[in-house]
Amino acid sequence: MKRTTQMKYAAAALAGTAVLAACGTESGSDSGAVGDGGKTTTTSDVLADTRWVPRTVTVDGKEYELPTGEKNFRVDEAHITFRPGAAEPDVGGGESGGTVGCNDFGADVTVDGDTVRITDLATTQIGCPGPVQEFEEKFQSVFTGTLKAEVEERDGVKVLTLTRADGDSITLREGAEKETPAPPLKGTRWTVDTLVSGTGDDATAQSLPKGTKAHLTLGKDGSASGSLGCNTFRGTATVKDGTIAFGPLSTTRKLCAGPVMKAEREMIDILAGKVSYQQKDRELTLTARSGAGLVARAK
Repeated sequence: MKRTTQMKYAAAALAGTAVLAACGTESGSDSGAVGDGGKTTTTSDVLADTRWVPRTVTVDGKEYELPTGEKNFRVDEAHITFRPGAAEPDVGGGESGGTVGCNDFGADVTVDGDTVRITDLATTQIGCPGPVQEFEEKFQSVFTGTLKAEVEERDGVKVLTLTRADGDSITLREGAEKETPAPPLKGTRWTVDTLVSGTGDDATAQSLPKGTKAHLTLGKDGSASGSLGCNTFRGTATVKDGTIAFGPLSTTRKLCAGPVMKAEREMIDILAGKVSYQQKDRELTLTARSGAGLVARAK
């Protein structure tokens, strides 16, 4: 994958997830743990059935803790989920993954006994300077390649440790079984943070210019309103069968800085006519027929 200011990755990565293909048992073909009723539980089962919250990353012997005190970022949403499924060839990202408080990311993951292989890591490109970005960079440097998985219980809570051959590791704790219910599509204020262009392997994603505050609200009365980062807009929107058909939008006509105006024009083009949409938890992705799209989140 190409790491540039416009990072190349597949559209599946926008959902911030990765694929977990399960095979084998916890350590060898006959060494799965036996649970209640004689049911055999493998490492793959444990990973896939749990929402994992990253706690620490150890790199070169130094431990980095998730900066939970950073209130300006999504650290309280930090989690990793693994969902069974076959990896999709030649596509970055996948169906499981998550965030450590800044960017969403995904990868293809396979499990064989206690060996976890992580490939095709894909991530959005939002800047979160300070401790959050440092923790994310350390996490992603370890969350790739071949790792050994160890699951144990501490005070009744599962703890997962993923360790590379060089000793670098990630420690994650079992999170709440039930996630916060997804917000409704209509009536929610969706904050735009990423623009997407191109399709398939040629897709690129770029965060909005620094300081740009764009948002979109779909009204229950069929209205659409929001901000493009500088100018505001109003119009109509009809939601049906996985699509949103926007009517002509009226906007204010303020002059803004060059990068902001460029982002505004791109958003206007995306919202001109019918788009497909995908909502996953608190994230909404809109994609025009051209392949251009945007990613927004419910705060």
